[in-house]
Amino acid sequence: MKLLVLVDHDRGVLDELTLQAMTAARSIGSIEAVVMGAYPALAPILAEYGAETVHVVTHDLLSDYGSEAWADALVQAMLILGAQAIAPGTDRGNEVMAHVGALLNSPVVANCNEITAGDGDWSIVRTRWGGSLLEETTLTADRKLLTITPHAVVAEPAPAAGTVQMLEVELNEAVARTIVADRVTADGGITLQTAPVVVAGGRGVGNPENFAALDELAGLIGGAVGCSRVVTNNGWRSHAEQVGQTGTRVAPDLYIACGISGAIQHWVGMMGSKRVLAINTDREAPMVTKADYAVIGDVNEIVPAVIAAIKAR
Repeated sequence: MKLLVLVDHDRGVLDELTLQAMTAARSIGSIEAVVMGAYPALAPILAEYGAETVHVVTHDLLSDYGSEAWADALVQAMLILGAQAIAPGTDRGNEVMAHVGALLNSPVVANCNEITAGDGDWSIVRTRWGGSLLEETTLTADRKLLTITPHAVVAEPAPAAGTVQMLEVELNEAVARTIVADRVTADGGITLQTAPVVVAGGRGVGNPENFAALDELAGLIGGAVGCSRVVTNNGWRSHAEQVGQTGTRVAPDLYIACGISGAIQHWVGMMGSKRVLAINTDREAPMVTKADYAVIGDVNEIVPAVIAAIKAR
């Protein structure tokens, strides 16, 4: 059985969730990677994480991301190689696999945490309902299509050959309708997804003006500011800063939750954090009870005190 892992990349820049998907896929057996577009330079790092073969799929319509083009090309690769397919649970990975499922008339099992491959059926544990429960299910379809829950596993190296093979496909011009045509360049610096520390504010911050202290704290410790859904609903901060099921998923070294109650929808977005510090007046708040560390008190008194202590040092 060949097992293909779709590589999520942006014009040759690898999304590290791909390495988590490769690590998870190795629990089933040997793996091969599929790179859309002429980016063979990705092969060494893919080999380091277990890719026996790196299939570089080439076509003029694969020079940039397009969900339909990537899906059509992946289906052709699966049929040519006689393989099953797994993708990282990124926005792109889930989108592509949804198209693949439609093209093959096969089910897609998304957000998988654990996979046990049998002779025919596969036993799977996956995240459901925004992370509030784990479901045990059996995949009986002949064609296995899955995506891996972000941060469900830690990416671990397992060096393999990483032999590069070029693979040509035929794509209809119609798939060009969903190819990225233009981009708006964001300001440089730390982003919410890559920040080692996230300072996030919720309803308990009180008003948009009080977020100035969170901005200052994040700036002092090299972090980024996030927020809960209620904050964006109130218009206090941009939706781009929202952490949660309907926002951005983050996995920083430290997540500082300031005045956030910790509803499950928010927890889903930050449960990959290595350490959580909660600042809240309610010691029974879900965020406080789940956090590694907690400070019980008014965030608008504690955060300025922390800022003053940092500056004093």
